[in-house]
Amino acid sequence: MLTSTHLLRRRRFLPLFVTQLFNAFNDNLYKTTMVLFVVYAVYNDETTEAGFSGLASALFILPFFILSALAGQLADMRDKAKIIRTVKLCEIGLMMIGAAGLYMAWQGIMVQTVAIPLLLLALFLTGVQSTFLGPIKYAILPQHLKKEEVLAGTGLVEAGTYIAILAGTILAGPLAVEHTGWAAIGIIVTACIGYLVSRQVPPAPPMGEIEKLDWHILRASAKLVRDTMHNPEVYYAILAISFFWTIGAVLFIQFPPLAKNTIMASPEVASLFLVVFSVGVAIGSVAVNALLKGRVSARFGPGSVIAMGVFVVAFYVVAKLWEADQPTSLLGVSEFLAWPMAAVLLLCLLGISVAGGMFVVPLYAFLTTRVSPDKASRTIAANNIVNSGAMVGGSLVAMGMSAIGVPITEQILLCAAMCLVSAWLARRLIAAENHAAAEAVAAGA
Repeated sequence: MLTSTHLLRRRRFLPLFVTQLFNAFNDNLYKTTMVLFVVYAVYNDETTEAGFSGLASALFILPFFILSALAGQLADMRDKAKIIRTVKLCEIGLMMIGAAGLYMAWQGIMVQTVAIPLLLLALFLTGVQSTFLGPIKYAILPQHLKKEEVLAGTGLVEAGTYIAILAGTILAGPLAVEHTGWAAIGIIVTACIGYLVSRQVPPAPPMGEIEKLDWHILRASAKLVRDTMHNPEVYYAILAISFFWTIGAVLFIQFPPLAKNTIMASPEVASLFLVVFSVGVAIGSVAVNALLKGRVSARFGPGSVIAMGVFVVAFYVVAKLWEADQPTSLLGVSEFLAWPMAAVLLLCLLGISVAGGMFVVPLYAFLTTRVSPDKASRTIAANNIVNSGAMVGGSLVAMGMSAIGVPITEQILLCAAMCLVSAWLARRLIAAENHAAAEAVAAGA
């Protein structure tokens, strides 16, 4: 905690932290408002709603798969601070597109033919923006922080990201249907503030030899992943992170239609679900840093993700019991909280997210501390390529299950099964970690 407080007082960390905070806030204010508006105000069919939620997730994730190799090269070959400022400036334009779509949908102007395509276009462009920021937000940390501060910095960035997601999600609930115009204004204002803050990020020039950029996206992506995976610690960390975010993608696709059709909850309650999830990941991010005392290690990984799977099963059981005694109309927040088992449902969500945060944060630290600093951005980019491919696959599986009539509640069990695979990968990572430590001791002797 002292290290964290110290970092938050330093220009080498604070502007980056705040820039990422505004970025995550704006992304989630826009995404959540858009999805909740379409689910609650446009469609009235569970299969269609789940399909739209899956399509939105896939469109946001797709740029990570296509452009991460280029983003990683740029981040290692150019000044990271300049890239941040350029991307944040572009965000103002893309949020204007999103704001136009939100306003048209809110006013009922050409909703299906123009407004929804504009909303999805802006979401795709938001994914492009996040693709170019993704390698930087972690890879810049070893450049500005001391070695013993990297895990604390990673935890703070992760916790701050989820606090920002929390704030954006809280606002999206009440704005989604009744006051969508305010959300349209808010995303433009936030983009402008984020750009101004980004101008304070200290320079972060390339740390190695500047190489020629490979603009052949497929070749560059394949080479990047191949060159990164030779390190066993990085290899298993990337695979474990990929499975974690695939689980997260499936859960986030299910939340809005599950809230509306199974829990019979209003947009504010759907927003509350995402809020609890975000708070939990923030708690887990900080807690695992305290437990590890600054050391980058995966030793809590298997237990954390197994606990996550247990809470997923518990959430499924509670959702099935809730379905058997379903309300007849949509519940507001106070009505939901007064309903039997509401507290248990929220505790299950909190358990899922706390365990998830404890699992994933140390894995990101592996990606920046087990490679040379001049390759950190490309390692994060390789991770993003594999992650996004797995998440798009998870989104397609969720959409496919909805299309063939598998109930939303039954799909939750898929996430629990995937937690077992993540636990196995975490065990493999610990073995690789121990092997590397033994080799380092032998080399020192």
